[in-house]
Amino acid sequence: MKSHIIVTGDFVRTGGMDRANYALADYLSRCGDMVHLVGHRADSTLVERPNVEFHRVPKIADSYFLSAPWLNRYGQYWSRRLGAQDGITLVNGGNCLLPAVNWVHYVHAAYSPKRRGTLPRQLIQNWKVRTYEQTERSALGISKLIIVNSERTKLDLMQRLQVPEDRIRLVYYSVDLDAFYPADVEERAATRKDLQWSDDRKYVLFVGSPSDPRKGFDTVLQAWKAINSQTREDLTLAVLGRFEPKLEQEVETAGLRRCIQFFGLRSDLARILRASDALVSPTRYEAYGLGVHEALCCGIPTFVSSDAGVAERYPESLNAFLLPDPHGATDLAERLQNWRRAPDAYRNDWLNLASQLRSYTWDDASRNILEYAQSSC
Repeated sequence: MKSHIIVTGDFVRTGGMDRANYALADYLSRCGDMVHLVGHRADSTLVERPNVEFHRVPKIADSYFLSAPWLNRYGQYWSRRLGAQDGITLVNGGNCLLPAVNWVHYVHAAYSPKRRGTLPRQLIQNWKVRTYEQTERSALGISKLIIVNSERTKLDLMQRLQVPEDRIRLVYYSVDLDAFYPADVEERAATRKDLQWSDDRKYVLFVGSPSDPRKGFDTVLQAWKAINSQTREDLTLAVLGRFEPKLEQEVETAGLRRCIQFFGLRSDLARILRASDALVSPTRYEAYGLGVHEALCCGIPTFVSSDAGVAERYPESLNAFLLPDPHGATDLAERLQNWRRAPDAYRNDWLNLASQLRSYTWDDASRNILEYAQSSC
C-alpha cells in the first residue's frame, strides 16, 4: 500500500486552500492508499476512514500565525518518522520546510497588505508579513516540485522569487459539483422567496470580509454610492461575510440601507449563489479565486479583477466583466449599469463557461498532482 503525507492547516470543505487539500486527501484515500494528514483540523469524513491517519497539530491562541512553527515541526517529525512509502509528501507554501512537493495557493511576495491601526499594530503586521515571506522563500527553495493554481501564480513565483519555470506545474481548482451548478427557475424562485428577495430587483453578491482591504469592498461601496446618486437603480448588494457593525451605520448614513443587505457568515452560500443575479469581486490580489470560480459554475455573471488568477478562465466574449482597476469604482458602476440594461445578453456565454468548468473535477485535479509528483521523483 502506498503512503502519502500532506501538511496543511485544515482539511475541510470550505475556503480555497482548505478545500483543495481536502479534495486531494479524499482522492488519495479513495484510491486505497494510506494517507497521513498533518494539520489543525480535518473533516470527519476523512478522519473516520481506516486508511487515513490524522496527526493533530495544536493551534496556539486560535492563531495560524502563532501555530506556524508547530505545524512546521510536526510536519518534519512525521515525515522523518513515516516517510512517503512509494507515495508523495506534499506541503503548502511556506508551512513546512521539507524537500517535498509544494502546492502554492498564495504568494506572499506578490501582495503587501496595507498597514492599518496603531503603530504597535502596524509593527506586528510588518513582522507577520516578513515572516511569511521568509518562510515562503525558504520552503520553495528546497521544494522538489511546485504546483500552482494559476498562470498568475506561476508568473509571480518566477518574477518575484526567481523560481525556474521547469520546476512549476499548473493545476487549476475545481468545485463541489453537487453544490455549484446553474439552478432552474423553480429552485431560484424558492430560494429568493426564502430570502425575501423582491422579484423586481437584481441581487449582486459580494462574498468575503468587507474589512479585508484585499477584497475591495471599499470599491464596491463607492460604486453603489455612484449608482444610487445617478439613478434609483433596482440593484441590491448582498454582502456575505464577517462585518463590523460600524459598516452598517456607514451604509445607513449614505442612504443605501435599502439597496445593501448584510448577511454575515452563512452556511448556505451555494444556495444563495445559485439564486443571485451576479457577483462582484474587485480584488486587489487573488492568486486564483475559488469563490469566483464557484459563481461561474452557477452560470451567473461575475465581475472580477482582470489580474486575478481565475480571470484566465474567461473567454474573450466575457472580457467586459473583467475589471482593469480594482480601485476603479466609477468604472465598476458603469459596467454594472450596462449589465443591468441587458442582463441576459451574455447568458449563453455564462452557461457555456459553467459547463466547461464543471467538466473538470477535483478528482481530475488530484490525479494531475499525483502524476506530476510521481514523474518528478
